[in-house]
Amino acid sequence: MQSLKELFLNLRVRDIIDILIVALAFYKLFLLIRETRAEQLTKGILALFLFTKLSEWIELYTVYWILEKAMTVGILALIIVFQPELRRALEYIGRSNFFTKSFIEIKGESLSEVVDEIVEAVASLSRQKIGALIVMERATGLSEVVETGTKIDGKVSSDLLINIFIPNTPLHDGAVIIKEDMVKAAGCFLPLTENTSLSKDLGTRHRAALGISEKSDSLSIVVSEETGAISIAESGSLARYLDTKTLRQILVDMYKPKDPKPTFITKWRRKYEQREGK
Repeated sequence: MQSLKELFLNLRVRDIIDILIVALAFYKLFLLIRETRAEQLTKGILALFLFTKLSEWIELYTVYWILEKAMTVGILALIIVFQPELRRALEYIGRSNFFTKSFIEIKGESLSEVVDEIVEAVASLSRQKIGALIVMERATGLSEVVETGTKIDGKVSSDLLINIFIPNTPLHDGAVIIKEDMVKAAGCFLPLTENTSLSKDLGTRHRAALGISEKSDSLSIVVSEETGAISIAESGSLARYLDTKTLRQILVDMYKPKDPKPTFITKWRRKYEQREGK
C-alpha cells in the first residue's frame, strides 16, 4: 500500500497523458483486430506469454528456455502473420482527417442528380434481376483496381450503368468504379474476402464487394443475379435486402461533405465580425 501511495503522489501530468495515449492506442488496435484472424492469434500470444512467465516462476527451466526462444523468434513471425492487419492499421492512419481532405464535395442539385442516377440504375437492375457490382471510391485511391478494367471516365448516369451490366456485354462481369460523379472504369477485378464464416449462398459479387471494403474505405453496392436483392458492403460488413429509400439515404450521407469543426481562429473571427456588425 505504501508503494502505491508513493506512486500516486509522484504521478505527474505528463505521466497521465502518457498512460492515456497508450490506452487509446491499445483501444484502436483492438478495434482493428476485432472479429478477424488477428484476434484469435493475439489470444494465443497472450497465453504463450503467460505460460512463459509461469514456467519461470515455478522453475521449469527447460520449458522456460523453449518458450523464451519461441517468443524471441516469434517477433519476426508476427510481422509476417499480421501483415494484412498491419496494412489495415497504416491505411487507417493514412485515411484520418489529419492527412486527408473530404473525398468529395457535391452539393445541391448535383448531389441529388448523382444519387438519383445511381439509385435509378440499381432499382432497374434489381427489378430485372441483373447482377451488378458498383464500388464508390472515397479517400483511399483505387487506381490499381481501375487499371484492371476498361477506363470510361464518363459522367454518372442510369443509362450508362444499366448498359454496362446487361448480360453478355463485354463489361458486365466485373465491377464499376465510381469516383465523385464520374464512372472511372468498368469490368474491374476485385480481391475476394478472406472471411471464411460467410453464408454459403453469397456469390462472387458479394465476396468481392466485401474484399475491396476490407482493403479500402470504399462503399460497394451489389445487386444479386438470383434474387435481385440490393446489398451494401462497407468496412468488411455486409447489409443485405435494402430498399431503394434506404439506399438513397446511404448515398446522400456518403456524398454530403462533413462540416469541419471550427478552429479557434474561425471562432474568434466570427465573434469579431458579429461585434463589428458585419
